[in-house]
Amino acid sequence: MADKVKLAVALLLVVAGVAGFYLLGENPLILRVLSVLAGVGLAALVGWTSEPGKAFYVFAQESVAETRKVVWPTRKETVQTTGIVMVFVLVMAIFLWIVDASLVWAVRMMMGRGE
Repeated sequence: MADKVKLAVALLLVVAGVAGFYLLGENPLILRVLSVLAGVGLAALVGWTSEPGKAFYVFAQESVAETRKVVWPTRKETVQTTGIVMVFVLVMAIFLWIVDASLVWAVRMMMGRGE
């Protein structure tokens, strides 16, 4: 039950930050943005103290660790793969254009409007 209350308070803090953005409409933009950031920051602090918040933090740490294990492609591999994709897109575009033009021609012939 305490976690639900903490998450509700966190949600209210975000809403308060957004409300502050609109209530401070006459003030400089930096104050309005700081209002939203303060609401989100305080909500993150409150949310972090709950069990779902702690579980999310552990999940985020594990995600970062898994990202470091990824073997990223070299620049050469990336350029080659991008080139292959571009050529494939071009070939498919030409193929679909030919199919479309053929179907238009066939429909015109069937409707007696052929040239």
